[in-house]
Amino acid sequence: MASSSSSGLTFKLHPLVIVNISDHYTRVKSQTNGCSDGGSASPPPRVYGCVIGVQRGRTVEIFNSFELLYDPVTHSLDRPFIEKKQELYKKVFPHFYILGWYSTGSDAEESDMHIHKALMDINESPVYVLLNPSINPAQKDLPVTIYESGMQPNLYVIDRLITVIHTNVGFQGGKLLLYNLYLVLPCSLMVFLLCVWWSLVVITPELHVIDGIPQLIFVCSSYTIETVEAERISVDHVAHLKPSDGGSAATQLAAHLTGIHSAIKMLNSRIRVLHHYLVAMQKGEIPCENSLLRQVSSLLRRLPAIESEKFQDDFLMEYNDTLLIAYLAMFTNCSSTMNELVDKFNTAYDRHSRRGGRTAFI
Repeated sequence: MASSSSSGLTFKLHPLVIVNISDHYTRVKSQTNGCSDGGSASPPPRVYGCVIGVQRGRTVEIFNSFELLYDPVTHSLDRPFIEKKQELYKKVFPHFYILGWYSTGSDAEESDMHIHKALMDINESPVYVLLNPSINPAQKDLPVTIYESGMQPNLYVIDRLITVIHTNVGFQGGKLLLYNLYLVLPCSLMVFLLCVWWSLVVITPELHVIDGIPQLIFVCSSYTIETVEAERISVDHVAHLKPSDGGSAATQLAAHLTGIHSAIKMLNSRIRVLHHYLVAMQKGEIPCENSLLRQVSSLLRRLPAIESEKFQDDFLMEYNDTLLIAYLAMFTNCSSTMNELVDKFNTAYDRHSRRGGRTAFI
């Protein structure tokens, strides 16, 4: 497996994909544990599915995913199921295409290449999203890895063309001839020959020569998390679901406030790091980086927008409304407590008056 990719693609992953994969794995694991006979602990199951999204130029954005029917014994996919799913998604999201597939595990395995090759007739360069379901408290990043596949049109591509000619035509001098053509022919003609070979030969993942043998390997790529407003609301709703152990509202509020405190603490620490970095850059301790300064300047330009009079008026209005609701809730709670106290007092005093002949207090 290669350490990093050099294709120049930018990957954007939406949180809905991570939630779908996690839900798929949780359901399969729960069903597997429910069907087990209580013997030896079985290895964690692996789940498979397709990821869909759009690609605009060099930017690949993964929006959603769906489950995949895969037989690990025969390494076969349910093609009618994939076509039906793709057709259904096309009716609602006409710009979405199958970009690749996903699975679970700690690392990519050799058997994963079978699924990767099987999907190459749908997408010539599929993306592989791997989710690690194991819990690691020391890990700060998301347990998600994206592997991509790409082409390297270099001398090795010429060698592949020579191999195809030698295998199908039996031309013994093809290798020497095409290498000479590569050195003497114009670039446009060689591009034409490569395009012809490209259309005839199946496009494969990134090819690397290991011990003199061409092998297909996965290449790890970096990505960023991209969200929209609807996804943020959904993820926040899922994060604040009531626990299954019947936790109280106070417990949920404490967990919510703890999460907000952690987010503010993380934001504060990152701002401090950025501030120390800019101070060191101003003192000349580290070299000046113009791209970072432009990003900081763009971020600071947004700050005056939230210091306008309209913002202050809206903020104070929301703040006063919140205080008013809090006071109203407190008065309601006090009234309810007083009513319960009066009811208990009347009940106790009524019993006493029956013996003494007195009337009730209220």
